[in-house]
Amino acid sequence: MRLNRREFLRISALATAVTSLGGAPAAVEQRNGMPYRMLGKTREPVSLLCLGGAHIGLKSLTDEESIAIQRAAIDAGVNFLDNAAIYNGGRSEELMGRALRDGYRDQVFLMTKTFTAERDAEGARKQLEESLRRLQTDRIDLWQVHQIAEPHEPQWVYERGIPDVLLKAREEGKVRYIGFTGHGRPEYHLEMIARGFDWDTVQMPVNAVDHHWTSFQKAVLPEAMKRNLGIIGMKSLGGSPGQFVNRAKILTARECLHYAMNLPVSTVVSGIDSMEKLRENLETAKRFAPLSEEEVAAILAKAAPVAEGGDFEPYKRKTVA
Repeated sequence: MRLNRREFLRISALATAVTSLGGAPAAVEQRNGMPYRMLGKTREPVSLLCLGGAHIGLKSLTDEESIAIQRAAIDAGVNFLDNAAIYNGGRSEELMGRALRDGYRDQVFLMTKTFTAERDAEGARKQLEESLRRLQTDRIDLWQVHQIAEPHEPQWVYERGIPDVLLKAREEGKVRYIGFTGHGRPEYHLEMIARGFDWDTVQMPVNAVDHHWTSFQKAVLPEAMKRNLGIIGMKSLGGSPGQFVNRAKILTARECLHYAMNLPVSTVVSGIDSMEKLRENLETAKRFAPLSEEEVAAILAKAAPVAEGGDFEPYKRKTVA
């Protein structure tokens, strides 16, 4: 792609802005060649690659295939596992619970999430008990309020008793850390932070297209860094299926993941539904090296033509993604 001088200068300025955020945090250790970073103020070491929970519960996978993928990921150095009570009607949590038998539970940092449309305290409490049962564990390392996607939801979360449920769960030892997620609009994330709860983590889209349009990276990432929140990146390929790789065909999966990993995030969630994709993503994470400003600029330049309007980030324009 050839850029005119004006567009070249704009992309170069964007690349400088990206690198000025601080770039990729240094790995604190490696396990089986997998880099580990600190999860913000929790000081928990987590793998650079996080195994996404939605894909491991897809109907296209047999129970045995799903369990095998999860255990292979853990054996290869992945310790951060993502999930949510609503993924595949609870099947994702059930399969993860089965995969974590035989000593695997003690090898991982386990995260799941609560979501009800009403953002009600009773619903969150019920989901916590259901998640613990399905995951076959007595504790969840990170419990997150899932999918802040509408303008009223920050207010509802705070005013309908969710913070009390979160704190009570932590006091009871059922939850260790607390966070929230969303991919609707960055202003909702900012409100969740500004209302004052002491969050440990935040999960948000981080990708090359996001930087050009309705950007979580520009708006939320600096605020999260100020508070030393553990930053969990998602939607690195533009959602499921990977919009930038499979539909727009503008970037490779490796370019997408390396761009996300180059940001000041603790981990990047990736949906994996086959052993082949697992091998590819493991190799991508293990071979990650900080990108130069020129490399960042080249990726941003490829993403720029499809960025405006959100056609390739549909989750920013939908109620539920």
